[in-house]
Amino acid sequence: MPLSRRPAAPPRLACVSDAPAVEVTGLVKSYGRTTAVAGLSFRAERGEVTAVLGPNGAGKTTTIEVCEGYRRPDGGTVRVLGLDPVGDARELRPRVGVMLQTGGVPTTARAADYLKVMARFYASPLDPAMLIDRLGLAGSARTPFRRLSGGQQQRLSLAAAIIGRPELVFLDEPTAGLDPQARRATWDLVESLRESGATVILTTHYLEEAERLADRVVIVDHGTLIAQGTPAELTGASGQVRFRAEHGLDTAGLLDALPAGSAVKESPAGQYLIDLPGGADPQIVATVTAWCAEQGVLAQNLRIESRTLEDVFLELTGRELRS
Repeated sequence: MPLSRRPAAPPRLACVSDAPAVEVTGLVKSYGRTTAVAGLSFRAERGEVTAVLGPNGAGKTTTIEVCEGYRRPDGGTVRVLGLDPVGDARELRPRVGVMLQTGGVPTTARAADYLKVMARFYASPLDPAMLIDRLGLAGSARTPFRRLSGGQQQRLSLAAAIIGRPELVFLDEPTAGLDPQARRATWDLVESLRESGATVILTTHYLEEAERLADRVVIVDHGTLIAQGTPAELTGASGQVRFRAEHGLDTAGLLDALPAGSAVKESPAGQYLIDLPGGADPQIVATVTAWCAEQGVLAQNLRIESRTLEDVFLELTGRELRS
């Protein structure tokens, strides 16, 4: 069920109405000798979900904290709804929702009571009971925050971030620690926010989540932008064909029969992978099966796969573990 659209607010002289929801230009932020963000630029359009992705230490958390007004930039500019997130914090506060991974909720506060108190700070809040129900917290509505499970605390923090019908909401790892049902409910709620006209800035380590929810994706590493675009633009038209067959086949003839730019490798033994720059089609499948027939082998478990956002992310940021 989509959330109801917020009534139009009167024009604000300080805000550029056609400005993007978030615009980051040449952002620089350092901690001592460590540069966390090094000239980062990107924008998030109004009414869209923008996912900001990056490995640990990439600078995305610092970037989001600057956008939220919790940190001052050392260089560059940041505008949120056309305003300075630090200098115009008082004006932005009722228009922006922030979900924190930890903290922010009194440990003794009961879920239902906390949301009712939060709702009083806004002129046209969402119904606390509706949020409690949609996020599966009805059974723990009278439970103190400290006794809620980690997943329940996450969902309560999400409800608190959106109860004021924000024009823009920052969601930091909103489904961390949630079970599959709660994760799906959270995804539905994020989609409802977008349908209601809100802008969502999402940080997540779940690449499936970003691919499912995001209109645009921003990938950062070492404090700089390394890629941006829609999920479809980033994953491209390329695809893969996989099949099992006899170990050690000479694939040179198969490669010659495939479109230019294709690649064929056997890894592990007996498992063949074909990378296709233009994606798979019926002719490609026919070429593969015909070549296998010429070799006197059967292409077993042949399947067609598309590149995922996770594939792109790993290609761009590497596969090594980071602390």
